[in-house]
Amino acid sequence: MIFVQAGSTRSPKRYIPTAASLLLAQPFLVLLWIAFGAFPAFAQTGASLSGVVTDQTGAGLRDVAVTVKSVDTGATQTIATDGEGHYQASGLPTGRVGIRAAKQGFADETRTEISLAPGQEATVDIKMQRSTPDACASGHEFATTDCTLTWHGITLYGAYDVGVGWVSHGLPENGYNYEGASLVNRNGFQHRFLIAPNNLQQTGVGIRGKEEFRPGWSVVFNANTGINPQSGLLANASATQTINNGLPRKSYSYTIDGARAGQPFNDEYYGGVSSVHFGTLTFGRQRALGTDAMLLYDPAGGGYAFSYIGYNGTMAGGGDTENSRWDSAVKYRLTFGPIHFGAMYKFADGNGGCYSASATWTAATCAPESAHNNAFGFDGGAGHGKLSADVVFQRYNQAVSVLNPLLGPQSPTAPYQSTTNSINTNPITGANLIGTTNTVYGIVTDNKGIIGAVRYTWDTFKFFGGYEYIWQNNPKDPLGVGASDQGGYIMSGVEDNNLDSEKLVQIWWTGVKYAYDSKTDITFAWYGQAQNTFRVPSTCSIAAGFRSSCAGDLEEGSLYADHHFTKRFDGFAGLAYSFVTGGLAIAIPHGPGVPYLHNSNFAPAIGGRFSF
Repeated sequence: MIFVQAGSTRSPKRYIPTAASLLLAQPFLVLLWIAFGAFPAFAQTGASLSGVVTDQTGAGLRDVAVTVKSVDTGATQTIATDGEGHYQASGLPTGRVGIRAAKQGFADETRTEISLAPGQEATVDIKMQRSTPDACASGHEFATTDCTLTWHGITLYGAYDVGVGWVSHGLPENGYNYEGASLVNRNGFQHRFLIAPNNLQQTGVGIRGKEEFRPGWSVVFNANTGINPQSGLLANASATQTINNGLPRKSYSYTIDGARAGQPFNDEYYGGVSSVHFGTLTFGRQRALGTDAMLLYDPAGGGYAFSYIGYNGTMAGGGDTENSRWDSAVKYRLTFGPIHFGAMYKFADGNGGCYSASATWTAATCAPESAHNNAFGFDGGAGHGKLSADVVFQRYNQAVSVLNPLLGPQSPTAPYQSTTNSINTNPITGANLIGTTNTVYGIVTDNKGIIGAVRYTWDTFKFFGGYEYIWQNNPKDPLGVGASDQGGYIMSGVEDNNLDSEKLVQIWWTGVKYAYDSKTDITFAWYGQAQNTFRVPSTCSIAAGFRSSCAGDLEEGSLYADHHFTKRFDGFAGLAYSFVTGGLAIAIPHGPGVPYLHNSNFAPAIGGRFSF
């Protein structure tokens, strides 16, 4: 630009370029040519994508992680929406791309097969649906909807489930038993009315949280515990054994084994990190992968009153019900489209006790042992439309089964399970290493199992099916007197050579859930378990009496209706029938055989559940 001084009458001098100046200007002209010539060509090869992400009401959602992925090259670009839900991605490769929107509390939304042309400015708006209910804003909303009790990202949840029932062959209840009385029990001998706890769901309370600390990344935690709804005591399977120690069988109340052993958080207690792209990694006390699969593929959802695989836990634990939950465990879950994957590893923990191979061992000849109770598992599955399926493999070393209370002065004499410390049924010579009061008698095995399960929805019907094959062997590394069991209990008696040959267990189930209307479901399920003979030589005959080491079969069928009066309160009524043949026991039994007084049980029940 040329400036002219005001009032001046002189004409400006014209600039005439010289040859030298033209030579100096050539590089600058080349740069201008590149800038104005090459840039338009580059701009035409890229594309941009923008839009608005809203919830179901149309309100914009902030901090939604929007990922754009090239179908052809696999290159991805992730951006976060602003305060009004807007997003914009530029410099995108041309061709086919997919979009995924993810935010805590909402179901992921995807858009596929979007074609971008060179220089195109495409617009794609996304509406997301909440995956979890809104937080309760009032007491009335809490009573009438399924809103959550959430405050600053922390949610309080729980349930109270109780009913009344009748059993054809049962036992008295106690304040620790949390599984009811639906299944045939080896010591059951009386028909009786009783209070039935935890029929559809374990009574309990917990807190969980998922707090996003950057787009697509969250801290997660969960802590919950089970409670006996009659007594208010923490669910404690081991205590049902110890309160019967020393009593004759005719004086027993219900005895069970399980992973809930009076721990402050006897279900789960873990924390970790979750990513919308890389999955979830957690550490602590967690449900085994088999337990997760059982809850998804059991037609009765693991309800104790109507599900054998939920009540018994052998299937979920891959051989022993105590292993349905793993302490000191790392768990990883990843979902990619219709495919999901899981992996889990348990670190060895606890005390291995004191072990000796001698039949006449003493405190001086008993060598300290280290715990080798590590475990690992894998889960792979997929869903396609209304069909889903999973395959789970689990291996658990030094698995412990506690089945019968310790004998005592009132108990009938027998060449096993003495009132003194014992290893492999051999009592210690001399004074006990540990007191037998409040201790348990355990059988130790190394287990592995593989599960296959499917679920299919057709109109108002949901069909379920599954199968598991379990291998059990004597442990490679023995446990001894004083070894740790669930919940801090100590074993004063240990059997490391309970199996003369490999024990093989098969478990199967099938069923259907029918939605009669929007509030009422009717469920029918059938379960079975079979085992081989694992004593050598076999003593299995009618004349010899079927011992629990003999081949046998257990079957259970159930039918029940569940009606939701409100979002939180439902009532149920149904029945279960179970029976055993041959020598099959509910878990690995103590020898030389614990006969069933009655080989069947009929158990109708009715009750209600309140959940929040």
